[in-house]
Order: sequence, then structure tokens, then C-alpha cells
Amino acid sequence: MTTQPSPQHTIQNLINIVGKQHVLTDANDTRLYRQGRRYGTGQVLAVVVPGTLLEQWQVLKTAVDADCIVIMQAANTGLTGGATPFGDDYDRPVILMSTRRLAGIQVINEGKQVICLPGATLDKLEKDLAQFNREPHSVIGSSCIGASVLGGVCNNSGGALVRRGPAYTELALYAQVNASGELELVNHLGVNLGNTPEEILTALENKNYQINDIVNNSSCCASDQRYSHDVKQVDENTPARFNADPSRLFEASGSAGKVCVFAVRLDTFEKIPSQVFYVGTNSHDDLTEIRRFLLKDLPRLPIAGEYIHRVAYDIGAEYGKDTFMFIEKFGTAKVPAAFAMKDKVDGYLEKLHLRGLSDKVLQLVTKFMPNHLPKRMNEFRDLYEHHLVIRIENQDVDQVERYLKDYFSNRNSGSSFKCSDEEGRKAFLHRFAVAGAAIRYRDTHRSEVEDIVALDIALRRNDREWVETLPKAMDEQIIHKLYYGHFLCHVFHQDYIVKKGVDLLAMEHEMWHLLDDRGAEYPAEHNVGHLYVAKPALKNHYQKLDPTNSFNVGIGQTSKLKHWK
Repeated sequence: MTTQPSPQHTIQNLINIVGKQHVLTDANDTRLYRQGRRYGTGQVLAVVVPGTLLEQWQVLKTAVDADCIVIMQAANTGLTGGATPFGDDYDRPVILMSTRRLAGIQVINEGKQVICLPGATLDKLEKDLAQFNREPHSVIGSSCIGASVLGGVCNNSGGALVRRGPAYTELALYAQVNASGELELVNHLGVNLGNTPEEILTALENKNYQINDIVNNSSCCASDQRYSHDVKQVDENTPARFNADPSRLFEASGSAGKVCVFAVRLDTFEKIPSQVFYVGTNSHDDLTEIRRFLLKDLPRLPIAGEYIHRVAYDIGAEYGKDTFMFIEKFGTAKVPAAFAMKDKVDGYLEKLHLRGLSDKVLQLVTKFMPNHLPKRMNEFRDLYEHHLVIRIENQDVDQVERYLKDYFSNRNSGSSFKCSDEEGRKAFLHRFAVAGAAIRYRDTHRSEVEDIVALDIALRRNDREWVETLPKAMDEQIIHKLYYGHFLCHVFHQDYIVKKGVDLLAMEHEMWHLLDDRGAEYPAEHNVGHLYVAKPALKNHYQKLDPTNSFNVGIGQTSKLKHWK
């Protein structure tokens, strides 16, 4: 019988691989990694930050040999705690491996594809592709908060770009622990890199391969090939997309960290000149009809279509203002560092029992900043409850403009305007600033707010009653309801700022029942994390990938025990 090394011995082995400065064990040092952006926290034996793919493999081997649970973490931008430990009831020590130092991006096939290492961010990918006049799967939203490319693939994350669908690939390089407890490296990247793990990982990181080593197999997809068709089927009684769609679970895609991914290969997309329209209405039926026109009758799919309810608009305008202005001034590349700095400050303040102070100071500063939203948008806010921001390819602009003009010519429920470049940019940026506004509201109103119930849901494609009506008893427990989302996909984000003293878990479970009654799927694009229950198909996917239950244990409220006992 093999004796397992002691925790101290394991930590020393990790230090020998990556260096002492990259093995964190102190609670203050690990806090940033152990705590989810909005949900989830727990204890770890150590946080390890490898600097090369070979170090990543060696750390993984050390953890597996020591019978440790491994949690892979890229940017930790998720909202359901899926890249952090959860609780303290694990049956083995937990090692969290952060891949933030492994940020390599390799452009191949003349810019039409990329190979991304585990720490590559969407923001950096967007910048690298600009010289090729191409774009990644997602260009705003997740990119604003420094999200990683691999995180999106592993979570089958969605995006705002209607044509591109969820992040998906069948081409990946990953490691898994087989049923016998042995660590295996699987090269399905479609690049000939050698035979041993050491050869493969070193060759990839150093880009030590030739054009003829790249295998281009048309049967292996590097993006979701079906989505542009699926989203147009507006009379279908099922959602267009959701994380756990069994037809979109493939090895690393949808793995949720149940394997250790070293690289993914992805398609890129031509950057297309476009125009933004802004629509406001007091009738949700108007937006339903506009959506059906855009998806059914246009010769090409719109590029994006984002919904904002008036309440979300207002909360975002006030409590997402600093995020908006920061991105306006510094761009999305600086956002992760700003989040990390704020988290460090918050950690110190919490020790002094001054939780929420940084948010209150930031919020106070924003009150002295000038109005950041365009005049016409604010006028529409005063006039209309429902707002839709649409990005249209240039060659379809005239048709859309005529349609909107004709549609509202005999209705007094709403109106629209064609945005200037500045208005279009700010409209989309505001929509994504809304996403973090509920958190700021909570952190500046802790005496009256219990917390946030955050849902992301996929409604059926044919659902005309997409506006939610909650039971009165539930509604009275909520201070604000923020509704926003990817309207053309019928994927909505619903943030409920809940009154002090309310049982959040009970409320959330009640909401799940309401969603079940509506035929909705949830979560739609943020993955199950530790918040949601993994449905049978998703749980089976996890078990197939990780038969010994060594990776990201307990995800989707599954077993935390070895061998899934």
C-alpha cells in the first residue's frame, strides 16, 4: 500500500516545482482565489500558480499522487462559485491551481483560428485578432471583467453575439484521471506535438510546430456550427441555448473543470462594419414582434440584441457608473487588475470590521462625476419601460430602419433612433455595466439588503410572455428587480435585490419552480457552479470525464466523495 505524502510534504513538492512565491497558503493571500465573484467560498491546502504548461502538468501530477482534489481556476469571474471551493466538507485536501500566468495566444491558419492557453483572456484575444480584422466568440461582457477564453469553453458560456452562440470547441488538449486513478494527457487539439506529455506541452508553449503539423479536419468543430440556424427558429418550444444542452457537451466543452485543460483551439470571426439602433417601448409585445422580424425576415442575423428594463437602466446608471467610466478611460484590459486591487483593499477593511467601505467611497465619488449616458438614451428612459439595443450589419441597416419607422408610425407605445458611433458604444457599455450594479447596490446598502438572488435563464424561443410576474408575497420581499439580457437569444439575467431577513435559498428554490412551469432552462450561460443542481445529462458528462471524482468536486451539487460514493 502506497503511503500518501503529508500535507507539508505536498506543499514542499509544489514549491520545488513553481517556487515559493507561487504557492500560497496564508488565508489572506489565498482569499482572492478562494472566494467567488458573487457566490461561494471555502478552504484550500494551497493555491498554486504555475508559470509554464510543464509546471501545470507537474503540479497536477503532484496533486494526484497526494490524493488531493484539484480545482482549476482561470480568471474567477463566474457568478455561481464554479471555480472556487465550496464549504469545508471535502474528504481530501484541496489544491486550487490558478492559470493566470499561462496567458499565451497563438494565431494559426492566417488568423482564422487561435490556440489559447489556460490563462488567455478574451480582452487580449480581441486585441491580438484586430490586426487580422477578426474577432473572438465574445467581444464585450465577459471581456470587460477579464474573463478567460478557457473558462468560457469549459462552461459552454454564452455571449451577446447572436451569430456565434455558446463558446464551444471539439479541439482541446487536456488531462484527466482515468478509472484506475492514473493521470492521462489527451491531445485532441489537432496539432502534432510529440508523444510524451513533456514533449507535447513544451512544443505547444514554445510554438515548436510547423504549418503541416496542424490538422484541419472539417468534422471537428472549433465553434458552434448550429447556433445561427437554431436561434432563428422562433416558433420552437425549446430554448435556443443553455449551458447543459446535452448536444453541446463534448470533452473540454462543458467540462466545468472536471478535466485539466491546457489549451483549446477556436474559430475566429470576421469583423463586420455595423450600425446600432436604440428601441424604447412600453409594450413588451412590440419587442416580441421586432425580435421575430429580426430573426425571421432579415437576410442576415443581427450581430447583437441586448435588453434593458427601466429599473436595471436606473440601477446601472447610478451603481455601475464607475465601472462604465473606468472602461471608457482605461479600456477593458485594466479591469482585472482593478478588481484584484479592490479585493485586496476589501480584505484589509474586513479585518478592521469595515466591510463595504470601499464601495461606499467609490459610490460617493461617482456622485460628483458628470452624467455619462447620452441625452437621447436618458430621454428614452423617461419615456419607455423596455429598452432594446440592436447591432445590425451595414448592408441590412436600411431595411431595419424602414421596418422600425413603419412599425412605430401607427403605434404610440414606442419609438427608435439610429445611434451615432458614440451613442452605440455607450449603449452597449451601459448594458454591461448593469451586470455588476446589483453587487454595488448590495455592498452600499447592507443594513437593508440581505443579498442578491441572481438567475440567468433561457426562455423558449416561441415564448411571447417573456416579462416575469412574481407572486405578490414574493414580490414584497424584493427591493429591486433588475431584468436585462440577450434578447434575441431569449436569454435573460434576473438580479433580485432582496430585503434583509429573507431566506434567500428558499426564495431561489421557489423561483426555480416558477421557471420550470414556464419551460425555461437555467442556468443559461453561467454554469451550475455550486449554486444549481446539475441535471442528469450534465452529471453523467462530469462522471464520464472524471470517474474518480478528483476535479472540481461537488460541482452542480454532486457528490464530494472520491469515486462519487
